[in-house]
Amino acid sequence: MIAARSIAAPAISKGLIEWRMVTSWPKGLPGLGTGAERLAENITAMSGGRLSIKVYSAGELVPALECFGAVANGTAQMGHDAAYYHTGKSEGCAFFTAFPFGFMAGEMDAWMKYGNGQTLWDELYAPFGIRGFHAGSTGTQMLGWFKREIRSLEDLKGLKFRSPGNQGRVLEKLGVTPVSLPGGEIFPALQSGAIDAAEWVGPYNDLALGFYQVCKYYYSHGYHEPGATLQLMINEQAWQSLTPELQDIVKTAASAATRDMLAEYNARSGPALRTLVEKHGVLVRGLPEEVLMACGEKSNEVLNEIYESDTSPKHIVRRIIEDFLAFRKEIIPWTRIGEQAYVNARRLPFAFGLKT
Repeated sequence: MIAARSIAAPAISKGLIEWRMVTSWPKGLPGLGTGAERLAENITAMSGGRLSIKVYSAGELVPALECFGAVANGTAQMGHDAAYYHTGKSEGCAFFTAFPFGFMAGEMDAWMKYGNGQTLWDELYAPFGIRGFHAGSTGTQMLGWFKREIRSLEDLKGLKFRSPGNQGRVLEKLGVTPVSLPGGEIFPALQSGAIDAAEWVGPYNDLALGFYQVCKYYYSHGYHEPGATLQLMINEQAWQSLTPELQDIVKTAASAATRDMLAEYNARSGPALRTLVEKHGVLVRGLPEEVLMACGEKSNEVLNEIYESDTSPKHIVRRIIEDFLAFRKEIIPWTRIGEQAYVNARRLPFAFGLKT
């Protein structure tokens, strides 16, 4: 329980509430950074200015990877980042952003809204005095940027690879040295040789951050983050101070932000990828099957290690994993027969378009 005096009281003037939102994103970063700013603007507008949100980019109020603590201790009432940045608090956090070979964006949304995802997340965050909501999605990500081609498992060995969370654990089992860095520090680390390869998001962000200037090989499959979802964290004491109407506004704005950000990434990633390839000479590759299979096997090892090591109260991490896997088993057949079958059909080599 957090002492009341540790919560910075929101500024209240004539019934208006002013809150701070800290983020992990560089200022103005397309998609992630601008998505957090739009979320804040929408909450302010939807509430008629009764709840006003001021956004702080990475480093402006707290360091990029310290949003969780800032929201828990009341330095800010809100935070926008990725839950898997905080597996040091609980291994369960990762499952609410992405887990290797886990949910795609629509599947994650389904688990949260029509499965037990949100209920389990509420239970996970309750001891920290935080409430979490999804508020953004990048969709399927790219595996990342490499200075040399990956032809076999041998090519992974010894690489210093910016890759946070459980993906870092997977690659470490294959001889990679994982490095965790916030987005704003990746380019200089690549440039200096401090890291050899890096994962961030996908073409839309990666073009803006200029990774193509250092690395020419750009790899899928993004098995590690098939539907990466961002979070809005809210200090529980601050949340309880809101009226039910303002709480509904925040929840509605967060849900809308998830779909809006996903639409933005879907719209912008294709043109960005074309620019990377045609203008900057980037070479797009897919992982060899041998490497992808090994990543799958090691992902399963990591999953089981997390499950077996859970000592959390009421085994919340185990219950999250069990429910995550059960929902995945139920939803995959329809994804395969519906979306995957259609995507495969669309690749058939018949002409489609207007006759000229």
